[in-house]
Amino acid sequence: MSIVKKTVSIATAFVAAGLLSVAVVPLASADADQSEATTSTRSFPKVTTVRKDLLSESTSTEVDGGADWGGIESLDVPQTKSPAEIEAEAAEQARQQAAAAAAAAASRSSYRESVTSSSSEADTSAAQTSTVSAPAGSATGSAIAQYSLQFKGYPYVYGGTSPSGWDCSGFVQYVFAQFGVSLPRTSGAMMSVGSPVGSLAEAQPGDIIANAGHAAIYIGNGMVMNAMTTSSGTDTAPVSWVFTGGYAIRRVV
Repeated sequence: MSIVKKTVSIATAFVAAGLLSVAVVPLASADADQSEATTSTRSFPKVTTVRKDLLSESTSTEVDGGADWGGIESLDVPQTKSPAEIEAEAAEQARQQAAAAAAAAASRSSYRESVTSSSSEADTSAAQTSTVSAPAGSATGSAIAQYSLQFKGYPYVYGGTSPSGWDCSGFVQYVFAQFGVSLPRTSGAMMSVGSPVGSLAEAQPGDIIANAGHAAIYIGNGMVMNAMTTSSGTDTAPVSWVFTGGYAIRRVV
């Protein structure tokens, strides 16, 4: 009985050893495969970042404005004009030439008119000078006032003393000289000639009204005859309009 038990125990031991060897071999093989797999996987760089903007490059539209992309936009490409464009350019050139010719003609016409006008004014001035009549009768205030009226429209020239052109005091001096009365040259000096008249209400035709800036011949009714400006020439005007400040009234004849 003991021999049988020992025999069974030994057989059981051999069977157990066989089973253990069978179980150990696959386990060792699995460990080897896992080791190889681990070694193979770790031979590549470990990537831990996952890119989420995979389409950002394909949808980007930003372009560097200063970049040189071959200079296509600066290529000198000959432009072909249509017949209509060529005809329009020719018409515009003809219009410009016609306008230039018209402007030149207008300029020549204006120059001729200016020359004609100057000649006419010179002729008128000469005619006015030649038609000045001599004073009639004696040197009275009324005769002087009446004589001065014939010079209406004669030109004003600063510093002038004759019918071809005079200023205010030159006009007064000329008129009185035709009656043999000598007067000073300036309006300021004329404020002290003859005898004083107290007011405009007492003034008589032929009296001199003057201040430091102007001189005139009184013709009655609050009016004077005087040489005023280059635009107004020699003409009559109200005393209140000509003399805005103080003035002296002097009686010479």
